[in-house]
Amino acid sequence: MKIGFIGLGGMGSAMARNLIDAGHTVLAWNRSPDPVTELAAAGAVPASISEAFATGIVLSMLADDQAVTDRLLDPRVLTAAPAGALHVNMATVSTALAIQARREHAEHGLRYLAAPVFGRTDAARAGNLTIVTSGDPDTIAEVQPLFDVLGRRTWTVGDAPEHANLVKILGNYLIACSIEAMAEASAVIEAGGMNPATFIEVLTDNLFTGPVFTGYGRMIGNRDYEPVNFRLPLGLKDVQLALASGLERNVPLPFGGVLRDAFVDALAHGQTDQDWAAVTETARRRAGLA
Repeated sequence: MKIGFIGLGGMGSAMARNLIDAGHTVLAWNRSPDPVTELAAAGAVPASISEAFATGIVLSMLADDQAVTDRLLDPRVLTAAPAGALHVNMATVSTALAIQARREHAEHGLRYLAAPVFGRTDAARAGNLTIVTSGDPDTIAEVQPLFDVLGRRTWTVGDAPEHANLVKILGNYLIACSIEAMAEASAVIEAGGMNPATFIEVLTDNLFTGPVFTGYGRMIGNRDYEPVNFRLPLGLKDVQLALASGLERNVPLPFGGVLRDAFVDALAHGQTDQDWAAVTETARRRAGLA
């Protein structure tokens, strides 16, 4: 299959490479040229955004609402795309953006599908992502062979793109809550003169299993925030998306305010380029352990 791929960050590069390895022809675009050059060495075809859309199926993995709006909702791009072309947005964006994107694509005779993913860059490289999608069943079936390359399982959660984005936003909110809870508990353990790494190992041996607790727990317990799978500013973005989603539906998220402030504190202390598990240092600073 000939497809376009827009956005070659850590996640996007791994996903596009898997599609190439599965035999698909991938026309790739990224804001900075180096990832495109690297992917071209693996068989990708460097392309403009319009050329990527011209394939008829384009997958995108951009950072946030603004990047999607600027790059992929540009009227010039949508007007130039062939009638019936499909855009599959696999990034974490707001439900408002999903609604806007579906409307603007439809106005240009195009199709839009939301398919955000759960999983870090290691899962992306292994083709082990969890894909959450919502929309027209026939459209989902059309791209399911691509999803099968990228992920371990595809969940269909609704018939409108914003449904998939809401699931993704609140899923990331739960991950952030788990990170904060582990950070706070580990700070108490450290203040008590014990080793947080041992504490996390005890808890994740049987009680709290799974990649969130074992993966992020290990980073928190050891205070080792590399490799950076998900940068702190993106964590703050997703917490803010969760708070906005709750506000739009008159659902309070009291933990969300605590999370937002913890992330803002981390960024204020220069942790912009660290993994979001490094919000642990906020808990340590509050406890006088820094």
